[in-house]
Amino acid sequence: MMAGNEQHAQLMTLLRVGGIFSPERLEATDILMAGGKIIALGQDLDVPTGWPIGVVEARHLIAVPAFIDQHVHVTGGGGEGGCGTRCPEISAQEIASMGIATVVGVLGTDGISRSPAELLAKVRGLIAEGISAYMYTGAYRVPPPTLTGDLQRDLAWIPEVIGLGEIAISDHRSSQPRQDEIERIVSDTRVGAMLAGKRGICHFHLGDGKRGLEPLRRLLSETEIPADQVIPTHVNRHPALLEEAADYALTFTASVDVTAFEDAGDGLSSFDAVSRLLERGVPPERITMSSDCNGSLPEFDAEGAYIGMKVARNTALIADWQRLVREGVLPLETALGLISGNVARVLGLQAHKGRLAAGLDADITLLDDDFQPRQTYVAGVCRYSAQ
Repeated sequence: MMAGNEQHAQLMTLLRVGGIFSPERLEATDILMAGGKIIALGQDLDVPTGWPIGVVEARHLIAVPAFIDQHVHVTGGGGEGGCGTRCPEISAQEIASMGIATVVGVLGTDGISRSPAELLAKVRGLIAEGISAYMYTGAYRVPPPTLTGDLQRDLAWIPEVIGLGEIAISDHRSSQPRQDEIERIVSDTRVGAMLAGKRGICHFHLGDGKRGLEPLRRLLSETEIPADQVIPTHVNRHPALLEEAADYALTFTASVDVTAFEDAGDGLSSFDAVSRLLERGVPPERITMSSDCNGSLPEFDAEGAYIGMKVARNTALIADWQRLVREGVLPLETALGLISGNVARVLGLQAHKGRLAAGLDADITLLDDDFQPRQTYVAGVCRYSAQ
C-alpha cells in the first residue's frame, strides 16, 4: 500500500530500527527525519515532550539507503512490433514496493509516439506521488529528440533532466550514428550540464552488434571527454560483451551498468554478470545495476524480423541483488553501492542520495532478515509498507 498521508500532520518522524547501514554499519539505531532530510542518527535519541513527532518502531528491520534505479521506462517502452506492442507505464506503487525511492526515466526505441514531453509529464507525476524522479532527454536515435530543441538548453533549464539517453549503439535498432555525431552529442551534454551544475551523464544502450563498445573506446581515447561522463548499459547482453565491458572499465577507470534481465536468454543474469566482473578485477564501486523496467524485451530472428516481446519488471533487480548478498559474493555494505551509492555518484546525486547521514535526503529502505524491502521512505515519508 501507499502510506504516508497521516505523516503530513507531523513535522518530524523518528525511526527506531534494529540496525543501520549507511552503507557501512553504524552504531546508531535511531533516525530522526524532518523536512525531507535526515537530521540526526543516534542511539536512543531523546526528543522533547510535545514536539510534533511520530515514532515508528521497526526494531526487527534494518535501515539502508533507499535504492536508485537509473534506467526505467516510466512511460513504457516497446513498439518494435507495432502499436499493439507498446509497454505500459510504471506506477509509484511498483517502484516503492521494491525499496526504490529514486528513478531516472528513459525513452528507448520509440521516440515517435513517446516523446521527451510525455516523459517529463510522467516524471513530474511520479514526483507528485512522492517518488524522487529524474529523466534523460533523448532516445535511441541521433540526433536525439529534446524538449527545447537543444540538448544544452534541456540540461540548463529543466531541473528534472540530468543527462542524455538512452542512445543506442551496436544495435540494428539504432540510427547507426557516426563517431563524430557521438562525440558532438556527448560534448553538448557535458557543456549543458556544466552550465546547470549537473553531472550530465550520457547513458548508452549497448546492443549485440559486432562493434560492441568500440564507439565509446574511441570517444574516450580520441577526445578529452572524461570516462565518468559516459555510462554503457546492458553490458551483460552476451558473454563476449561483458568481457569487453570488464576490459573497458579497467582500461579507462570507467563505470559500467548491468541490466537485471528477467530472462537473460543468450546473455547473463545480473547476478552472474556482477560476479564475473568482480572476478575480472573490476572494483565493485565501478559497477551499477538497473532494471530496464517496463521496457520491452523483444525477440528477433536472424534477419532482424520481430517475432515476440516480453515486458521487463523491476523484480529481477532486487532478486539478483539479494542473491549477491545471500551467497556472499559481496558483503551487504559493498553490495548496497550497486543499487544505491554507486548509482548516486554516477548520476551526480551523491550530495543528496546514496548514504544515510545527517543533511542528506531521508530516502530509506527498511529490510527484513532476508533482505526483502518492507518499508520505503522517500523524503521522510513512508511510500510503501508491506502488510
